[in-house]
Amino acid sequence: MYKYTQFDQTLVQQRVNQYRDQLNRYFTGELSDEEFRPLRLQNGLYIQRHAPMLRVAIPYGLLSSTQLRKLAEIAHKYDRDYAHFTTRQNLQYNWPKLEDTADILQELATVEMHAIQTSGNCIRNTTSDEYAGVAADEITDPRPFCEIIRQWSTFHPEFAGLPRKFKIAVSASLEDRAATSVHDIGLFLVKNDAGELGLKVLVGGGLGRTPIVGSVIKEFLPWQHMMSYFESILRVYNRHGRRDNMYKARIKILLKALGAEEFARQVEAEFQHNINGASTLTQAELDRVAQHFSQRDYPARADEQFDAADKAFARWRERNTRAHKVAGYTSVVVSLKPNGIAPGDVTTEQMMFVADLADQYSFGEIRVAHEQNLILADVPQADLFDVWQKLKSQGLATPNIGLLTDIIACPGGDFCSLANAKSI
Repeated sequence: MYKYTQFDQTLVQQRVNQYRDQLNRYFTGELSDEEFRPLRLQNGLYIQRHAPMLRVAIPYGLLSSTQLRKLAEIAHKYDRDYAHFTTRQNLQYNWPKLEDTADILQELATVEMHAIQTSGNCIRNTTSDEYAGVAADEITDPRPFCEIIRQWSTFHPEFAGLPRKFKIAVSASLEDRAATSVHDIGLFLVKNDAGELGLKVLVGGGLGRTPIVGSVIKEFLPWQHMMSYFESILRVYNRHGRRDNMYKARIKILLKALGAEEFARQVEAEFQHNINGASTLTQAELDRVAQHFSQRDYPARADEQFDAADKAFARWRERNTRAHKVAGYTSVVVSLKPNGIAPGDVTTEQMMFVADLADQYSFGEIRVAHEQNLILADVPQADLFDVWQKLKSQGLATPNIGLLTDIIACPGGDFCSLANAKSI
């Protein structure tokens, strides 16, 4: 887990105080609906079809058990005893009262959480592989790179008013578990023939009403230039992206209009002006960020051989566990897709339960998957049968990971006034 610095905590607290003042001025009539709208959006608050919706950031899908308990407490105190995990590793409350939203943000701040830039025309929460740091097929741990992007993009003055929302995903594994290729910027950490670490850069991916797979505009970018190259992409987008039509404002539409080759040429020209500028990363900076992640000390465990006599357990283990890079450990997928429940929905009781399970079996850490499931990333193989039985007791052990019933869905027209369909 990334641990906040004092700077991080001060910044989040100041934002809560600022929003509380804005909310009070809105209620007293000093701010109109139109004036308040961009302010609330900057803090993750939508006015949806039935009620406000608050989207909470879960940077690159990492949660501590303490944070998950706080999310559960908020769902119980301010919502309807449930919450919704999204396809971008965030969490949404669909029924909070507007007058409670500043109090919710204050409670989030006590556990190093916030809703900053989870909506609006800005750089949204960066997503990554839910198995980052433990994946057997991983080239390197992408989380420090994700954290650098988070720190760089938060309140970046040049990119706070983009033509449209902007989403970034980072993957360092052979399998693209983060849907990296359907993001505005998709980064794949790769190594060249000399063994040097770099980035394969895709731009212009997206889903929605115009699904497009991103185009590769840079096959190998030395990692030190990641932020300089990002800035070059965003400047080209800021310069040419449409602001007259929100349905044609995403970077994928610009890339299609210019063509991938011309877009890449303009980005490269911009990049050459700043190639060794202030945004160039150093090994010291990467090490500084990496040190803020808690280091896992794995007690030695032997690989377990399982008795296949219990067919239900064998089926769950086949579908809902994944290989771990450390011998004797396994990653467990907690399915949030039981029959009859909206994908990604989870109750207060279930969140509390998973937090307890994480403390007991997985170093107090939970991951949120792109597929709207939860992950216990570091479970000893010897404990798998106990974990399965406990998950079964809460309806969280459906053996369907990777199958048709593991489908993903946003809340769609059931809640959102902008939706094209009732996707649930």
